[in-house]
Amino acid sequence: MSTQNTLKPSERMKIPRQVAAEQQPDARNRNFLEVSYGFDEERALTEAARCIECKNPVCIEGCPVSIDIPAFIQLIYQKDYVGAANKVREMNYLPAICGRVCPQETQCEVVCLLGKKHEPVAIGKLERFVADYEMKSNLFRTPEIQAKRGQKVAIVGSGPAGLTCAAELARLGYEATIFEALHETGGVLRYGIPEFRLPKGILDIEVERVRQLGVTIYRNFVIGRTATIDELFGEWGFEAIFLGTGAGTPNFMGIPGENMIGVYSANEFLTRVNLMKAYRFPEYDTPVKIGKQIAVIGGGNTAMDAVRTARRLGAEHAYLIYRRSRHEMPAREEEIHHAEEEGIEFLLLTNPTRIIGDENKHVKAIECQRMELGEPDESGRRKPVVIKGSEFIIELQTIIMAIGQKPNPIIQATTPGLGVSKRGTVVTDEKQQTSRPAIYAGGDLARGGATVILAMRDGKQASVAIHEYLQSKRETKQDKLFEEVTTNQTA
Repeated sequence: MSTQNTLKPSERMKIPRQVAAEQQPDARNRNFLEVSYGFDEERALTEAARCIECKNPVCIEGCPVSIDIPAFIQLIYQKDYVGAANKVREMNYLPAICGRVCPQETQCEVVCLLGKKHEPVAIGKLERFVADYEMKSNLFRTPEIQAKRGQKVAIVGSGPAGLTCAAELARLGYEATIFEALHETGGVLRYGIPEFRLPKGILDIEVERVRQLGVTIYRNFVIGRTATIDELFGEWGFEAIFLGTGAGTPNFMGIPGENMIGVYSANEFLTRVNLMKAYRFPEYDTPVKIGKQIAVIGGGNTAMDAVRTARRLGAEHAYLIYRRSRHEMPAREEEIHHAEEEGIEFLLLTNPTRIIGDENKHVKAIECQRMELGEPDESGRRKPVVIKGSEFIIELQTIIMAIGQKPNPIIQATTPGLGVSKRGTVVTDEKQQTSRPAIYAGGDLARGGATVILAMRDGKQASVAIHEYLQSKRETKQDKLFEEVTTNQTA
């Protein structure tokens, strides 16, 4: 067989887009095993053959971290799966994670030229295939690391932004140290994304590969309490710092009854289930009592994760309450589709007005009102408008609020001179530089709630900026030393 794809573009277009095998809905909505099995080798090769090798591969531009997508796909076609994984890892050090949770359908795949008249190439599934193949075959090799530079960089937070920044700096020869507030690494990858979408075993392997680059990781270390940013510069001797602490403080609606027993934020609910392994109760003594009727408020990926998790924990009626229509939902289409298959009951164009409790202040119901869509608002989506007299009540035992998060203010409050927006996010420029020299920030801390891949892009951009800054600092130091030596010799 030739190593080149000899099919004409017209022939490639006739190949149907491959679909990964999945657990059946009536089985998976009762377990936390991964929903998608990914591509097998046959499906991967068939899907790779669909790439028409455009002269202007706009898919690269659509990727936030600029992976050479056509190159890694052609390596798959040539059956060089490890080479394909390494090609991805040149720009993205966490391919097994991004292949599972990255919204490719709105990034690289949405601009795929094949998708203009046919289905786009399944880039995300191919990325996952090569990463999983490398893992299962035990063929990963730590990439080459540049000579040690003797300069120390601190990374605060071990989520996707922090892991990426640390990996990139370590590969450049810097002494990178991650400080994580919780007792496990991974940030939102571990406590926010359910096991059935991102198995913790996959995350553990990816974190260990970052550690193998020489990255040191401190856990249970709260920057702003255990040590401040200024102490990291002073007592610890770090020359630059990247802040990637995410957005872990939940938003609430401000409606009556939100302080009732049985009202969770999605952040707390998913953290209990994921980080504290409540889904394995009683093996892990962290029960989450949700009752038989629950509702999640929101329409994003976090809302989908929460309501699908609640269904798996035994909810007989798991409602998703969203004030706009299905079309306006910000969640990934795949997650919406999976939720529908798993029996999630969507209450669209519906908005909660109050939470009703019993005499012991336990949740027993929620009052909602019907909505209709009006003119577009500042987000570009049609604004929901109340239909008068449309109130109705649903009996519930648990309510989970998934309407966004904002950053924890601890670092902002303990770091003088750090610019902060009205939303509580840390202000940065296009290079992720904050208002203070040598301090950079990215991910949800700088953006508010966003995607894993955008957080990774921020971490990558920050690593480039930190490298430039430390190189400039070193050169300035060498120039001053040269001047001193020259002056002494002249004297």
